[in-house]
Parts: sequence; C-alpha cells; structure tokens
Amino acid sequence: MSAPLTDTDLIHLRHCLVLAAEALHAGDEPFGSILVDAAGQVVAQARNRVNAENALAHPELALAQWAAAHLSPAARAAATVYTSGEHCPMCAAAHGWVGLGKIVYLSSAEQLGQWLRELGAPAAPVQMLPVQTIVPSLAVAGPGSGELLQAIKDLQLAYHAGGAAQ
Repeated sequence: MSAPLTDTDLIHLRHCLVLAAEALHAGDEPFGSILVDAAGQVVAQARNRVNAENALAHPELALAQWAAAHLSPAARAAATVYTSGEHCPMCAAAHGWVGLGKIVYLSSAEQLGQWLRELGAPAAPVQMLPVQTIVPSLAVAGPGSGELLQAIKDLQLAYHAGGAAQ
C-alpha cells in the first residue's frame, strides 16, 4: 500500500512535471525524475531521452546509475526518487539493486496503461508491474491526484496521440 503524498512531495513532483514537459517538447515520452537526498536537496535530475539515446534511456535508470557512481550506500538508502510516472520493471530493478530509498510517483503504471488503452495506443513492450512487485520492501507514495495528475495525463495523451514535438 502506498503512503499519501505530502506538501513536500507535491513540490518535487511539480519539478518532475517540468522535466516531463521538456521530454515531450524534445520528442520523447514525457517522463521526468529527480533524486533528493536526506536533507531534501535535489542532487540529480533526468528526463526521458529514449529518442536521443536508446530504448533504455529512462530517467529513473539514469538516476540509479548516477547514484551508484556518486553516493555512498547509506546516502542512496536515505535518498528519495520523485518521478512523473511509476517505474517500469527495468527501472524498479535498478532502483532496488542500487539500494535507493523511497519512490514517490505522480501517475501509476496502471493509470498510464489505462490512458493508453483509452487512446488505442500500443501497449508497452513489457508487462508493467507495481514497483513493490519488483522491490517488495520498498517504501512508495503515489499516485497523485487533481491538477498534477491531470497535467501528466495531458502530457502522456499529447505524446501518444501524436502531439509530441518532432
């Protein structure tokens, strides 16, 4: 079961929305993520770069790789990943293997799947699972609601309906 979102979570999720919008405007799927340390400081950020790099260029994977290279195991465990969308199985596994702490997401994998089905868009190439299915002991908060959830939904629908900038 996910925890409710806090005011601090909402501030960081707004940052993720900005990164997701940047990704969309660059022609990528709208996903953005930040890594916040135990003191509440953003130490790294990433957006989807699948079109510019390769199919594995998800922001959550980039943050896990950055954390593995730059943070101690204790700092990784105390950090929080904020993200516009719940991790895919690849990113969730990287998160778990690197030993990152809590995940806070704006939209769930289930919600994204529903939005794509409503559009008649192709399904993801892998089965989307809740992050806690991949990393059972992980603390998770999300999904969001209200205007923030609508904002990420609108970005996703724009991309999948062919509205991404080319």
